[in-house]
Amino acid sequence: MCLAIPILVEELLPDEMARVTLGGVSKAVSIALLEDVRVGDYLLIHVGYALARLDPDEAALTLAMMREAALL
Repeated sequence: MCLAIPILVEELLPDEMARVTLGGVSKAVSIALLEDVRVGDYLLIHVGYALARLDPDEAALTLAMMREAALL
């Protein structure tokens, strides 16, 4: 079972990559499977690939619930 955590796009990189950040941890991931990814978008990532874009309000709610449950 996988747990998908919303992660924030901080920077767009060459070759369909983006730098994403969660809790101070930054990582480069592939955005090749999504169209029109922008800085400030929240994405769901699995094994280094962005699979979906989330509504910012939904992402904030999910992150708040995970913090409350001490998952982050």
